[in-house]
Amino acid sequence: MRGIALKKVRGWIAWCLCLKGYKRSIPWPRSRDEVWFSNVPHARLVEDKGGQNWIALKKDTFVFPGGGTQFIHGADQYLNQISEMVPEIAFGQHTRIALDIGCGVASFGAFLLQRNVTTLSIAPKDVHENQIQFALERGVPAMAAVFSTRRLLYPSQAFDLIHCSRCRIDWTRDDGILLLEVNRMLRAGGYFIWAAQPVYKHDENLQEKWKEMQDLTRRICWEFVKKEGYIAIWRKPLNNSCYLSRDSGAQPPLCDSNDDPDSVWYVSLRPCMTRLPENGYGANVTTWPERLHDPPDRLQSIRMDATFSRKELFKAESKYWNEIIESYVRAFHWKQMDFRNVMDMRAGFGGYLLLAIAFQ
Repeated sequence: MRGIALKKVRGWIAWCLCLKGYKRSIPWPRSRDEVWFSNVPHARLVEDKGGQNWIALKKDTFVFPGGGTQFIHGADQYLNQISEMVPEIAFGQHTRIALDIGCGVASFGAFLLQRNVTTLSIAPKDVHENQIQFALERGVPAMAAVFSTRRLLYPSQAFDLIHCSRCRIDWTRDDGILLLEVNRMLRAGGYFIWAAQPVYKHDENLQEKWKEMQDLTRRICWEFVKKEGYIAIWRKPLNNSCYLSRDSGAQPPLCDSNDDPDSVWYVSLRPCMTRLPENGYGANVTTWPERLHDPPDRLQSIRMDATFSRKELFKAESKYWNEIIESYVRAFHWKQMDFRNVMDMRAGFGGYLLLAIAFQ
């Protein structure tokens, strides 16, 4: 390990403890397409996935052509296809927050950024080393996470869209308990996109898996929107009417009314469907960019120690961070520092990071 000076700004020098050979990251947006090999020295992924157009080694850099196992013609064309299949997804307007499960080197999230969609890319650490390192080095929000026996650390109705492209998850095992976790995190009216072999291949075992997926999604009341090539898209219902109209004893059952879908710390996965708020909270969000400043109705359903109006607290936080970030930009010449990856250790309503985006 050694200390290196990152940058000198107005007499201040930022020092960082780094691995030997580490270079200053390539700045965004170039980092979407190339990163230094010495910063993420994991060549095995190139050997295993190079032929799939994921990643290549070019002199002293990794380059990312934007391809992937299912992105035959590149991630950008893949996103165009999704938009044409279901225009209502409306990247950057209706769809603002996405989750990419089993993200690989995060090309899906990287190319969604230019469509004004923030994607959280998650993947486990596997034989290809930690792919999350590639995502973060590229400047894409990412976390190491794995579907196992506990809920992922995100509240209910957190994502407008959830994506899985060859993510190697058996969604129908154990009575669909992993897809029920996706259902918990997906916003009412949100979309689930699955790009995988069972969607388009006709092998007997894969077709059986496709039938199981169709049956499970029907039983949890997802609308099958469209299938084209290797992509299948479903939509979660907007309310509980379908859940409540099912036959008595239908599986999977609704979760008990005392189940808190936002309780995630060390909470085991539940083999049940999360109820949606009766008042439509979560589904009735405004489109982006108005959504940045409009207090969501869902604030009323969040457990918090607040004596003031939640909407007033939301507006006050936005005003507070607007003033703070203006001072950061003015006093510290923030834009000259080329920040890309930022972690907010006390996020609150997310005002700091959202306004940081607005000041870019």
